[in-house]
Amino acid sequence: MSNDTVLILFPIAVGIVMLGLGLTLTLDDFRRVVRYPKAMVVCLVSQMLILPAICLGLVVAFDLRPELAVGMMLLAASPGGSTASLYSHLFKGDLALNISLTAVNSVLALFTLPVIVNLSVAGFVGSDSSIGLQFDKVIQVFALVLIPIAIGMTIRARFTDAALRLERAVKVLSVVVLILMISSVIAGLGAEVFDILGEIILAVVAFNLISMGLGYFGPRLLRVGERESIASAFEIGLHNASLAITIGMSPTLLDNSTMAMPSVTYGFVMFFTAAVFGVVVSRRVRAGAATGGLSAASSRV
Repeated sequence: MSNDTVLILFPIAVGIVMLGLGLTLTLDDFRRVVRYPKAMVVCLVSQMLILPAICLGLVVAFDLRPELAVGMMLLAASPGGSTASLYSHLFKGDLALNISLTAVNSVLALFTLPVIVNLSVAGFVGSDSSIGLQFDKVIQVFALVLIPIAIGMTIRARFTDAALRLERAVKVLSVVVLILMISSVIAGLGAEVFDILGEIILAVVAFNLISMGLGYFGPRLLRVGERESIASAFEIGLHNASLAITIGMSPTLLDNSTMAMPSVTYGFVMFFTAAVFGVVVSRRVRAGAATGGLSAASSRV
């Protein structure tokens, strides 16, 4: 299969990922937001404002070339993905909060992502550049995200049992899609991929770890519960790399392989860093629970 054919299939692949997300959502997931007011506010402020600022700092600190700088900002502006819910489930986070955060973030990102990308292009590439997400391209991103999610939610509402069966299959397919996307970008860049990887790997790993740390410790400092903080850590720390790669690579959007490379790198490393982060946080929780139990026992003596 030629690289041009793969590029044409990218939007379809992301549509499948978004359909899978829609299969996990109900209207109650949006209504549930009021049950987690503090956690929601902390997560959304972190996702929409603090994270892009941190990413900008890393871009400047690592002195990335313009295309990679825009690619990093595109990654920062992308919402959380279904992977966040998987890791939250594995490491005892509040899964309901994860699902609600993903739902809200996916909608809000449709407005914030084009703004952040266009400001980044103007700042790093130049305001006269033809690269960017103009109105017609923004509409494409809307369609790419909202239509499959709406279809998935409709199937979930009307055919719940079928949706639950499809959901498992689509989750596996989403991982396969991401791997195929990563492989396609790497193949398209050829030998240049190693030079680019050397430039961005530290920035990408730092961004990933800082994102998860911010997502966990920010809520904890504001006395948000442990399970909610774990959910927040994965939601803020694990972005929708498939969406970011598609926006970067698609001929009708940014059409720039180099801009997709931060998301490609991120899509690979996040599986490992998230697992390590989850183990560390789980041990911290268990240690805190053990200390609490000992303190309680001592107070009874």
